[in-house]
Amino acid sequence: MPDRLDVIFSMPHPDDLEITCGGAIAKLVKLGHKVGIVEMTNGEPTPRGSIETRMVEMRAAADILGVAHFEVLNLTNRELMDGPPARYAVATVIRRFKPRIVVGMWGRTPDASPDHYQGQLILEAARFYSQLTKWDDRFAGTEPHRVDWLWYRPSVIAAEASHFPATFVIDTSDVIEQKIAAISVYKSQFDGERLARLLHRIRALDATEGGRCGFEYGELFAVPHPMPLPDPVTHFTAQRTRVPSNYPPRTG
Repeated sequence: MPDRLDVIFSMPHPDDLEITCGGAIAKLVKLGHKVGIVEMTNGEPTPRGSIETRMVEMRAAADILGVAHFEVLNLTNRELMDGPPARYAVATVIRRFKPRIVVGMWGRTPDASPDHYQGQLILEAARFYSQLTKWDDRFAGTEPHRVDWLWYRPSVIAAEASHFPATFVIDTSDVIEQKIAAISVYKSQFDGERLARLLHRIRALDATEGGRCGFEYGELFAVPHPMPLPDPVTHFTAQRTRVPSNYPPRTG
């Protein structure tokens, strides 16, 4: 187990992270960053699978993505609610591994699980709680830690339109097959036809998000404040990929 992590990704259920941002996880690992996955619940009960099956699938997906750390918290699926106990549980992991970045889902999903929005609220609060002093007894004696960045992965099935001060896209072109493989291990949840439909939508979404920045595939993330650029000229001119024009110049 690593002493520190650079980034922690945390969402409510097994397969949430792989489906929404498995490409970013694999890409950050490939770039040499220490990445951790924290599942808030084990996903059970569900109409399909079992606790044991889901755990095997989660570990297999984590291995495919190559993360440095993986764990499942003892919070309750279907009853996941923002509140002190859940905040303490997630903040304790943050204080233990001291990441600079935490990543979670954004948006209410009234046609899907209410856990998704509760997970967003829990992570936001846990990020704040992780820096609080004179409260170590609530976090298993861990020391305070300030997280520099909160990234959101906006849900495409959210009820409201997304309006953020800043967004960015991670190029996942070279790791898209890792993402697909990580999702595909969740056989208890996705049989052949259901998996095929899901992967079709994921490839289409990632191609759309990536294409807007000139990538074959990509994943869009948001931050809750403007993006600081100390040297914007260097930032933009150092990019190897230029945003493609909707109207390419004529060649003849």
